[in-house]
Parts: sequence; C-alpha cells; structure tokens
Amino acid sequence: MVAAQFKVLSEAEGACVSVERPNGTSPLLVICEHASRLLPEQFGTLGLSREALESHIAWDPGALAVARGISEALDATLVYQRFSRLIYDCNRPPESPGAMPEKSEVFEIPGNAHLSAEERVARTEALYVPFHDAIRELIRERKARGQDTVIATVHSFTPVYHGKTRAVEIGILHDDDSRLADSVLNAASAGSSLYKIERNEPYGPADGVTHTLVLHGLSNGLRNVMIEVRNDLISDQDGQGVMAGYLTGLLRHSLDA
Repeated sequence: MVAAQFKVLSEAEGACVSVERPNGTSPLLVICEHASRLLPEQFGTLGLSREALESHIAWDPGALAVARGISEALDATLVYQRFSRLIYDCNRPPESPGAMPEKSEVFEIPGNAHLSAEERVARTEALYVPFHDAIRELIRERKARGQDTVIATVHSFTPVYHGKTRAVEIGILHDDDSRLADSVLNAASAGSSLYKIERNEPYGPADGVTHTLVLHGLSNGLRNVMIEVRNDLISDQDGQGVMAGYLTGLLRHSLDA
C-alpha cells in the first residue's frame, strides 16, 4: 500500500470503476477505458487549459454513450473507468510511458511531469489495479455460472492527428487473435456499409493500444475486439445513437457467427 500523502481518490469520490448490467445475459462484455474526463479533486487541472481538459487527450468523447447503447441493446455488461486517462490510462500497463503521460499530442501536462516512483504506484493502485481486477472478477463469475464471455472495448479518435486528416471512420482492431475482428469486418462488408471501416486503423498493436485485449482476451482464450470510432461522428446524441445501433448490428451478427 502507498503512503497516505499519495492517496489519489477521496472517500467522497467513490470507486474508480463502474459496472452496469452486471448480470447481463449477452456473452458480450463491453469495456470503456477512456469514458470520462473527470479528474480527481486533489489534482486540480494538472496545469492544463480548459481546451486541453475538454479535448481527446483527457478522454474518448462519445465512447461511453456508444458503449452504453450497445450494452442496452444487447443486455451486455458494461465496465468503464470513471476518471480521466490523464491521471492513468487504463489501456496501458504501469511500465508504459503512456500510462501517465508527460505530453499528449501537442499538450504538455505539467501535473504529470517528473512523477516519483511513489506517485506512480499510488495512481496505479488507485485506478489501474481496481479497474482490471473488476474485469477479472466479472470474467471469473461468468465462467462459474457457465456464461460465455466475448470482449469488446469501445474508443474514439480524432479526425485530425498532428495535422493529418484521417479518412477512416471506424477502426476494427485486434492483436494476435483476430477471430472476432474478422467476424465484425465480414459483417460490415456483407451489407451496404454507412462508414469507411478499416482493420487496425488508425492504430494497431504496434502502437500499444491492445493492452486490455491481451490482458483479458488473449490470456483467457476469449474472442475480443477493439472498436475505434472517429469522434466527429458521435459528437451529439443523434450520432451516438446511430453509431451504437450500427455497431450493435455488427456485433450481434458476429456473436451469432
């Protein structure tokens, strides 16, 4: 345990992880690591502007709404992180520089500069460990009651990154196990797709983005996929609803397959 002076969350702030539909009947387990831009109170603004704190560096805009839409439509359990990835990015292992980044895109993050070993451990124990422990426990419980588990993580990405426009609208990502990704891509190609969909774009395993898939999917032999949605498509409630409906259809078809 870390010393009291390095405590990350107050009792009033509650748990870092939220689980919705814990007894969902679908085999799908939906995970949203970058659901929130909320910072623990003691960290203030991390020295960042309002613009930075509302931008993609703090969270994945629209991702939680889409994940919730999928969860509701399929009666699937949803797990999400309640605090910003600026404090700890739960899709990165503790040893990764990206877990507690000193710079993200064009923004320097003063509150993450020169963290001590104790500070890094405190953030890991407060945010990363309970988040992934909650997922492990859900998988154990589902296995114990004979319920299959298929993992889908939901993210969003910016239309422009370091000045480069991204044409891809939905990315279907996977690591060494492509079974579910293949099924989703096949389902998308079988119909008249509304979107430009690509495999392992705009990121892929080489970018270190498949940590959650490896940790809970590959390690347990579970089918898994990471879904990346361009965030201009889910910037409002209507767009989020349309996207959730479209992805629900692809996932339902893939689960049946």
